[in-house]
Amino acid sequence: MLHPVLAMAIGIVVMMGLIIFTKMHAFPSLIISAILIAVLAMPFGPEGSVVATLTGCVSTVTKGFGNTMASIGVVIGFGCIMGIFLEKSGAAKRMALTILKLVGVKNCDVVLGLTGFVVSIPVFCDSGFVILSSLAKEFSRLTKKSMVGLGGILGMGLYITHFMVPPTPGPLAVVSTFNQHGAAIDLGLFILCGIAISVPLFIFSVLLFRYFGNKYPDLVVPYEIDRSKYSPEQLVVLDRIAAKQANNEDLVTEDFAELLGAEKLPSAGLSFATLLVPIILIFANTLVGQIAVLKGTAVANVVSFLGQPVIALFISLCMGAFLLCASYDKKTCVGLMQEACRDAGPIVFITAAGGALGAVINATGAAGIMANWIVATGIPGILVPIIIGVIMRFPQGSGTTAMITGSAIIAPMMGVLGINPYLAAMALCLTTMCPSYLNDSYFHVVTNFSGMDIKTSLKTWSIGSILVPAFGSVILVILSLFIH
Repeated sequence: MLHPVLAMAIGIVVMMGLIIFTKMHAFPSLIISAILIAVLAMPFGPEGSVVATLTGCVSTVTKGFGNTMASIGVVIGFGCIMGIFLEKSGAAKRMALTILKLVGVKNCDVVLGLTGFVVSIPVFCDSGFVILSSLAKEFSRLTKKSMVGLGGILGMGLYITHFMVPPTPGPLAVVSTFNQHGAAIDLGLFILCGIAISVPLFIFSVLLFRYFGNKYPDLVVPYEIDRSKYSPEQLVVLDRIAAKQANNEDLVTEDFAELLGAEKLPSAGLSFATLLVPIILIFANTLVGQIAVLKGTAVANVVSFLGQPVIALFISLCMGAFLLCASYDKKTCVGLMQEACRDAGPIVFITAAGGALGAVINATGAAGIMANWIVATGIPGILVPIIIGVIMRFPQGSGTTAMITGSAIIAPMMGVLGINPYLAAMALCLTTMCPSYLNDSYFHVVTNFSGMDIKTSLKTWSIGSILVPAFGSVILVILSLFIH
C-alpha cells in the first residue's frame, strides 16, 4: 500500500501522460487513473467497508461514475441541444444586432464581446467564435479596427462565461462534484455569482485587448469583399457604406443594423428568451427556497419543479425546436439534435469519469491529508483551488477536463480548508482558463479565425488568458477576507 497522496500524484501524472503523449482520449485516461489510484492506495475506506480487493477498487470507480452521470448527464445533453438551436437559427446574430443598437458602432468591440459573453453560456466557446468571427471581420473591414483587438475581445467574452457560468459543462460539473462531497452549492446562486465575477473580468479584458489592438493596428481585414456572399439588400447597404468611406464620413449604428437586419433572423425577444428562460427558472427556484412564507405551498412546488435544471433546459430546448427553428422541417430539426448529441457524448463521459476519479480520491482520504498539510503550512485556503486550477490546465490544454479533475481534488478538502465553497469553486473555474496556448484547440480557433499568426497570438491572446484569470484571482482573494 502506498501513501494515499503519493498514489494520487502517480495516478494524475499517468492520466496527464496518457492524454498528452499517447493517443488516449481523456475519458479512458481518467478511468485508468482512478483505478490506478484505488489499487495503489488500498486498503481504504471507512471502518466496516474497507476496500481491500481489486474488485472493490473497480466498484468504487463505477459508483462514482454512475453517481455523476445520474446528476449531470441529462443536463449536459439538453444544454448542447439548446446551444445548437441558438447557433443554427441565427439567434446569436440577432442578439449581436440588439446589443449593437444599444451600445453603438463606436463600441463595436464591446458589442462582439457582450454577444460572446451571452452566447457562450449554453454554446461552446469554439463554436461561438466560429459563428461570430464573420461579424468581427465585418466590423474590422468597415471600421478599420485591428482583428487583434476585435478577435481578442470576442474570444474573451466567450471564454469567460464558458468557464464561469453554468449550464456550460465545466462549471456545472464543478458544482455537481462539490455537492456530492457535502460542500453545498446552490446552482441558481452559483450562476449569479459566476455572472457577477465575470463582469469585472470582461471589463478588464476589453481594456487589455484594446491595448493589444492598438499595439498591432495593421491586422485589419481588407475591404475587398466577395459580393456573391451577400443578398441584394445587403449589397445596397454595403455600397452606401463604401460611398460614406470614400467621402470620409463616419459610419453610424444604423449602417450596421441595416447590414445585419437584411438577413432573416429570429426576433430579439425570442432569441434572448430561449437563452434566459432556463437561467431565470433555476434562479427562481433558489429564490423561492429562501422565502419562508412560500415554503411548502403549491407555488413553491411548481417553481421548484420548473427550476430543476433538467426541466428548465427542456423548456428552452422546446422553445428552440418549435419557435426558433419553426421554419425547419422535422428531418432538419432532428438532425440538429443528433449533431448536438454527438457533441455532448464525449463531454458527458469525461465529466462522469471525473466523478469516478473524485470518488476514489475522496475514499482514499488523499484530499483530506493534503488539506491538513496545507492548513499546517499557513497558506491561505483560497490559494489552493487557484493553484490546482493552473496545474490541472497547463499540461493538457482542456479547460473542461481541468475543471473536472481539479474539482475531484478540491471538493473533498473543503471541510478542512475553511473557505467559502462558492469562492473555492469559482477560483478553480477561473484559473483553469490559464493559459490558452498551443495545446488548446480554442487557441487555434481564435488565432486562425482572427487572421493572426502564431507568434502574435502567443503575445496577445495567450498573455490575455493569463492576465484575466490573474486579475480575477486577486478579486477572489480579497473577497475571501470578508466571505467565509
